[in-house]
Amino acid sequence: MIGFFLGRILMTEAALLALPMLVAALYGESVLPFAAAIAALAAAALLLGARKKPQRTAMYAKEGFVVVALAWIFMSAFGALPFVISGDIPNFIDAFFETVSGFTTTGASILTAVEPLSRSGLFWRSFTHWVGGMGVLVFVMAILPMNDGHGMHLMRAEVPGPSVGKLVSRMGDTAKILYGIYFALTVLLIVLLLAGGMSLFDSCIHAFGTAGTGGFSSRNLSVGAYNSAYFDILLGVFMLIFGVNFNLYYFILIKRFREAFRSEELKAYLCIVAAAVVIITVNIAHMYDSVATSLRHAFFQVSTIISTTGYATVDFNLWPTLSKTVLVLLMFVGGCAGSTGGGMKVARFVIFAKASYHDMRKMLHPNAVSIVRFEGKVLPEKAVRSVHFYLTMYVFVFAGSALLLSMEGVDPVTTFTSVAACINNIGPGLELVGPMGNYAAFSPAAKLLLSFDMLVGRLEIFPMLLLFSPSVWIRRGHRRHKKT
Repeated sequence: MIGFFLGRILMTEAALLALPMLVAALYGESVLPFAAAIAALAAAALLLGARKKPQRTAMYAKEGFVVVALAWIFMSAFGALPFVISGDIPNFIDAFFETVSGFTTTGASILTAVEPLSRSGLFWRSFTHWVGGMGVLVFVMAILPMNDGHGMHLMRAEVPGPSVGKLVSRMGDTAKILYGIYFALTVLLIVLLLAGGMSLFDSCIHAFGTAGTGGFSSRNLSVGAYNSAYFDILLGVFMLIFGVNFNLYYFILIKRFREAFRSEELKAYLCIVAAAVVIITVNIAHMYDSVATSLRHAFFQVSTIISTTGYATVDFNLWPTLSKTVLVLLMFVGGCAGSTGGGMKVARFVIFAKASYHDMRKMLHPNAVSIVRFEGKVLPEKAVRSVHFYLTMYVFVFAGSALLLSMEGVDPVTTFTSVAACINNIGPGLELVGPMGNYAAFSPAAKLLLSFDMLVGRLEIFPMLLLFSPSVWIRRGHRRHKKT
């Protein structure tokens, strides 16, 4: 059953590769890299059993986690093939890192220059952002019929945030609604970028990166290459828009405005953005010719970091320590639950802060009844515990990754922010991996470690970690047989 679903997912990726292959044909480039990757995907899908639906299709939480984790690994591995075959990125580990960074919407890159890449390679590189932004499995559910019992477990394993629910009665319809909103906002952004004078190709590239909050650009200097206040403000606003829970946009569409605008998470998200912009604007005002310019750069960089997009207009590596510290803290916060953004999510920080406050009150008043509320609802103890457990596992994975990466011998700031940028799906860090730097200097082992961190961060830790649990790979019937 797992093979069947993985096969269907790989067939979907094969279909997606037809779009960059069309771009290659339009620009007179070779279509062979994409045709070969499509053939490899089709062969793998057939071997996994995508052609014939198995008799047993029951999917529980365990199977959902396994399907999601393996799907992202397989899609990244096969998605790297066009880069290797075309020669855009000849080394497979480098290509795998770049593709993982694309699908997980991280935006970390091993490329020292992107403009020499083929047009089709640039398009596929950024298109992976758009597909991965809302979720690979959510995309599959939106286009392929799937039992709702399967869909719920897949969405819970893939969609970022503390909780996942249905917008409508069927999970497949929920996926279609989410991708419909996502597609409409992307098209709107492309039109507005075209109106500002950006070419159609570059508009698509930057719209994919903004919508997926990924940050891959077709320019070596990223968005800074345009030096345009219009693009800075437009992309800054849309990065914040894509960092908001998409459920709220659905509530607006069905005219449930009160439910949308009273969201605690949305209010906290906007307050964090406003506070960070004010602090950084004041701190960097002496570096630019006017307060307006300082405000523009502060707004853009706060938007790109908290939404975990990773675009850059200036080298914030040169900013004062206070501004850089604020940006590093925003890396951990991230966007809202149910958005395309990465990070720990604003919802978790709000819940954690409330739970900590109530725990302190219990210390002073042991007999008092303490109830944690979020979004107007009483949170069950299980939900609060899950937030604490997530944060605990996050710290363990982060510390372990930083320890292993420190063996590379780079400076502590580069080591710390590299892990922070990858596990929070942001892309740029500080020092060697700053907005004008890249990850090319790391060894193949370090790149694989950081690829793992990107997948861990995008899939909310547990799907990837559960792959290493022996109990996940023991069949239920086998366990019952051993007990008897």
